[in-house]
Amino acid sequence: MRRSALYSSSRTVRAAEEVTPSGTADAAAPEAAGAPAPAKAGRRLRPSSNQMLWAAILVLAALLAWSLSLGLQPGQRRLTQDDINAAVLKTLETQQLPSEYAKAYENIRPSVVRVISYVKKSRLEEKADRLARTTPRPKPLGPALGDQTQAAEEEEIEHGVGTGVVIVDKGVILTNLHVVSGSDRVKVVFHDGLEATASITGAQPENDLAVLQAHRIPDDMIAATMRSTADLAPGDKVLAVGFPFGIGPSASGGIVSGLKRVFRSPEGKQEMSNLIQFDAAANPGNSGGPLVTMDGEVVGIVTAILNPTPARTFLGIGFAVPIENAASAAGLPPF
Repeated sequence: MRRSALYSSSRTVRAAEEVTPSGTADAAAPEAAGAPAPAKAGRRLRPSSNQMLWAAILVLAALLAWSLSLGLQPGQRRLTQDDINAAVLKTLETQQLPSEYAKAYENIRPSVVRVISYVKKSRLEEKADRLARTTPRPKPLGPALGDQTQAAEEEEIEHGVGTGVVIVDKGVILTNLHVVSGSDRVKVVFHDGLEATASITGAQPENDLAVLQAHRIPDDMIAATMRSTADLAPGDKVLAVGFPFGIGPSASGGIVSGLKRVFRSPEGKQEMSNLIQFDAAANPGNSGGPLVTMDGEVVGIVTAILNPTPARTFLGIGFAVPIENAASAAGLPPF
């Protein structure tokens, strides 16, 4: 026996409500087929899914229009550009904003290190010892003193104090060659207080530059951002950061005074060219420190100050090696 087809409820209702042309339902067919009785006249159809969807959309649209109408209450006006300008002006008048120099210092500070070089005391006394051995002197009385050679060799004294700047976050540091030259040991102190020994891995004597590799680095080591000096011009603001006389880190602000300057060391043994001249205060201990822009980006390495007197203090003119030259000492590609 063939199974009769199954229909959805909507199709069943439509089939049940069909009438003959004479207006009377064909009752014999449904009774013979076992179908349900035909629907009564006037029965309402169930809404389709499309009708329900459109009804929901209309309700949501009405709710959205009502919520938007609440946002603009009677008498409330829209914000204008003048309102925004007034709010910004009030903030500037009531809030103390950091200066350009302060922002530049905060950007470069995590990358600045203190560099200390040491020499063994025995090396400094070597010449004096040779001279003493060749000069006759009375033999001391009393018992002979113990051999203190080993103790003297273990003693170290500071040979130079300067500044360095981390240019690669693996602990690669730029500084001045005269800060570490001739030393037996080099120590660097990072911004978080971590102390580590360092090795001299490169040098550029013509620019008084040295490259150090720290043996330990902080977990959150941040390297400085270097910037080309191609668009640097006299009058641009700069900041010199370092350890003048061992104090610091210290910051001093100024401007670029000139470009492509030539400097000869007081002893006349070395002449450096293509230097950045600046007037931010720099003193012994600033050597090797970064010269940065107001964005905290390094444009030079402080290397010398001009002072014709023996005082070795700042008179208003300092010099820095452009970062292009300094980066090449570390084997970094040019800008």
